[in-house]
Amino acid sequence: MTENTSNQFLESCRREHKKIQQELKEVDMLIQQTSSEVDRLVQKNARAASRLRQVEAQFDTMPREDIKSAYTTIIESQQRLFTMRGQLEKLQSDQHNLTRLEELYEKILERGLPQNGMPAQAGKESALPQSLVVNIIEAQERERQRLSRKIHDGPAQSLTNLVLQAEICERFFLRDPKQAQVELADLKKNVVRTFRSVKDFIFELRPMMLDDLGLIPTLKRYVEGLRAEDFAGVTLNITGKEQRLASYKEVTIFRVIQELIHIGRVYGHASSIKISLDMGEKQVRVVAEDNGGGFDLDDELTTADAGRLGLPTLRERIEMLGGKISFASGTGQGMHVELTLPVTQE
Repeated sequence: MTENTSNQFLESCRREHKKIQQELKEVDMLIQQTSSEVDRLVQKNARAASRLRQVEAQFDTMPREDIKSAYTTIIESQQRLFTMRGQLEKLQSDQHNLTRLEELYEKILERGLPQNGMPAQAGKESALPQSLVVNIIEAQERERQRLSRKIHDGPAQSLTNLVLQAEICERFFLRDPKQAQVELADLKKNVVRTFRSVKDFIFELRPMMLDDLGLIPTLKRYVEGLRAEDFAGVTLNITGKEQRLASYKEVTIFRVIQELIHIGRVYGHASSIKISLDMGEKQVRVVAEDNGGGFDLDDELTTADAGRLGLPTLRERIEMLGGKISFASGTGQGMHVELTLPVTQE
């Protein structure tokens, strides 16, 4: 990198660093506001739930308008609470990611500027390659697009369906009270189902327990959730001495395992996925095996369609942290993946 190019790169990093600092301030303020709103909605929801219990206890004698009002209030209150909780979790995730990105830019600027305040000379190892920052930015944009699609197809669609179902209940209140009760019972089930869906989405977005408890408890919770819902064929075997790793390594291992399970289920249509994790003193070793349809390894790693399953991205994540990952598969042969990652920071 020439001196002129280095200057331009560092100036670009300074601008991005200032921009991220400003975004962090805005996110911090939004978190405070949203937390206060969530607390207020929790109290409001408790009052609405108490009122609904009173109405249900006197359902046969209670005026229809009062019944309608009680159910409408609780539905609106729960929808608002679910939405705000999801927004709070999203803001907290943004705060965490922005903080990590701020620290990264600070390291780039520190390594790119020696003590005299001038840019490092060309040919030295002090400045990180610009391609690394470009990859980070591109990865952020891909993740934002993925989350946008997932929100649209998941929680947003579920909440829209709840609103439509609530309107159906409203029409039945005056015309057919008995049918209204049936519709309300169905609506309650869908509210619970939607709430679970939102919680699962938030967990996938950023498992808070990953920061609090670490990789192993989070993986166990994730697999237990899959088994309890609709995929009993996934198993997790943990060996070695449990220990905390650097946060970025725990996140990387969790995301890679999460993605391998997703690939096996969605693309491989596997009925069995086995995950083994060995926590050694010097390295973590993960083995993932499934009995799915498999795939042509050359196509998935080297052709123009290599991004379909995202295997090159998984390899890049692990190798950037000094680890190794290997894939073995063939059409009709399932998939076998092994990865190792050093425990200590290089």
